Amino acid sequence: MAGRRRKKMKLLAETIRHSKKLSKHEPIDEQQETQTQTDLPTELMELILSQLTLKDNIRASVVCKRWLSVALSVRKSNKPPWLMFFPKFGNLYEFYEPSKRKTYFLDLPELNGSRICYARNGWLLLYKPRTQSVFFFCPYTRDSIALPTLELTYQIVAFSDAPTAASCIVFTVKHVSPTVVAVSTCRPGATAWATTNYQNRLPFVSSIWNKLVFCKGMFYCLSLTGWLGVYDPQKSTWAVHSVAPPKCPENFFVKNWWKGKFMAEHDGDIFVIYTCSAVNPVIYKLDQAKKVWVEVENLGGMTLFANFLSSCARMDLLGTMRNNVYFSKVRFYGKRCVSYSLENGRYYPRKQCYDWGEQDPFESVWIEPPEDLSTFL
Repeated sequence: MAGRRRKKMKLLAETIRHSKKLSKHEPIDEQQETQTQTDLPTELMELILSQLTLKDNIRASVVCKRWLSVALSVRKSNKPPWLMFFPKFGNLYEFYEPSKRKTYFLDLPELNGSRICYARNGWLLLYKPRTQSVFFFCPYTRDSIALPTLELTYQIVAFSDAPTAASCIVFTVKHVSPTVVAVSTCRPGATAWATTNYQNRLPFVSSIWNKLVFCKGMFYCLSLTGWLGVYDPQKSTWAVHSVAPPKCPENFFVKNWWKGKFMAEHDGDIFVIYTCSAVNPVIYKLDQAKKVWVEVENLGGMTLFANFLSSCARMDLLGTMRNNVYFSKVRFYGKRCVSYSLENGRYYPRKQCYDWGEQDPFESVWIEPPEDLSTFL
């Protein structure tokens, strides 16, 4: 018994000594780890922090003063698009920068008599009704790319990429009858448009008030009554999906309610914005797996820029522009762009009339900002 007791005591003593050794080394290890983190070369920290999103960059900046300094030096944020206004008379075009609330002007006689159709990647798609000519135009470089002529009446038009890219395709759709649509496509450099009629299982009515976006290689088109048509340019297929239209609140069914709809795409997600008068907007996101529209109350820091013909979305904007919807209306003599804050649940500025049906659908469009301001007057 005594031998067993002595053996147990010896094992216990060894365990205690081992524990003391570990406890002595633990502060040293922690100190070394802390020292390693703070002594990272600045170049390495810049490389690491430059790969972070704006949200993660802001989180990293609160670690210490040194991290704050490095995070600020490599912080990346997107620039919001600008509003381009088309004059009723003359050739002087107005460009409005919403973040700084500044206005710039360009004299563009090349666009005289043209009508805006769509905007993407800094390029405009325009149409001249008198000559039925369709063409791309970059207002900052004044580069122009012509397409074959086509009569555009009450259908909407969109394109997938910049016309300088090989993947660029132009798409338009109009209904021949409630169950038949004509889809026309064209690529830069082509000599004619390709038009094909498609039979629909569900009614699809087209007009200039339809909404159209390009997402994940396909064109998504919201009809006048809210049905979703999808065109795949790779397979040349068209179908009206059995996705129930986004639900409108009862108080939306007033004059021109269907004209206050907007549609935008971001990173594979499709959003629809329903507005009416001073009622707060309702935003839906398409659940493509379940094929239903889901109402969203928070954009997760994203900003939507709504326009009749071409809406868009941005992430990683700085300041109060996040989690807002900006509309293509400017108030107070160019001092304030009409917006809606999801966080505060209100329009800015207050007490404004938002009857979108009374606004000319071709008067403005959101466009990528210029790289520099040297081209402006």
